[in-house]
Amino acid sequence: MANEEAINRRAEREGEIELFREMLRIRRFEEKCAELYGAGLIRGFLHLCNGEEAIAVGAMHELTNEDAIVSTYREHGHALARGLPMGGVMAELYGKANGCSGGRGGSMHLFDLTRRFYGGYAIVGGGLPIAIGLALAERMRRGRSITACFFGDGAVAEGEFHESMNLAALWGLPVLFICENNLYAMGTALHRHQARTDIAARASGYGMEAIAVDGMNISAVREAVREATAAIRRDSRPFFVEARTYRFRAHSMYDAELYRDRAEVENWKQRCPLALHSARLAITEAEMAGLESSIASEINEAISFAEAGEWEPVSAAFA
Repeated sequence: MANEEAINRRAEREGEIELFREMLRIRRFEEKCAELYGAGLIRGFLHLCNGEEAIAVGAMHELTNEDAIVSTYREHGHALARGLPMGGVMAELYGKANGCSGGRGGSMHLFDLTRRFYGGYAIVGGGLPIAIGLALAERMRRGRSITACFFGDGAVAEGEFHESMNLAALWGLPVLFICENNLYAMGTALHRHQARTDIAARASGYGMEAIAVDGMNISAVREAVREATAAIRRDSRPFFVEARTYRFRAHSMYDAELYRDRAEVENWKQRCPLALHSARLAITEAEMAGLESSIASEINEAISFAEAGEWEPVSAAFA
């Protein structure tokens, strides 16, 4: 019995370290992306999710391969956590034809049909109606899959947010709404554009179950999404999760970030999801070195894959 308990504890710890590795992988990938952007190798818009990794990894671990994912323009973490190959994501950022969207989407439009990852959307809240359509199709097919839709707090101010909430509840659609509330819609603080800042409470006004969770705590995220997916599959009703989080970097690479105080950012960094989880697991220096080394190798391979990719021929522009 003691042996079995020790084996179970070891397996549980290995699983928790894997969650940490996935968050660290996203963080290091995006740090490299910022570096490549500065060097002019990645162009266009680039929105990084540093600080929000626990939501992507925690949620994806509670969803099945059959469930559909609709993301936002800040979707690198969602894509990697979903299982999109890092090389394909990096090549897409480079604009190469071997990218996951053929080099046509870039940072804001990652897509992978084989993994039911139905893209990021540059328009704020633009993924919400797409999620409603996917969920409606699933219900009409009498399927059991869930559509998980990620969006930020800024989307709450958009008309499609309210229309989508209403239709999901009215039609009883299997949608998991996940609001990544990082307190800022670009440079506008939540309290400056919403009279009521409790987003979960607003969602409950549409007749669906809604909960708020600490988005910096991966265990809390997993528990909330586990509860939500179980309820959706049981009742065939939408469920709303507000994950309260914070982005450590500016809104995008073009953002001068003049709207928030440095002290506020540093204060939130004390709640870094990676630091919290590694401390909880007491990850050793040797374990950390091994994780860093394997992730660095994967990133280097992804860059090589992107750099070796071809540009889409001009002749394909009107295909």
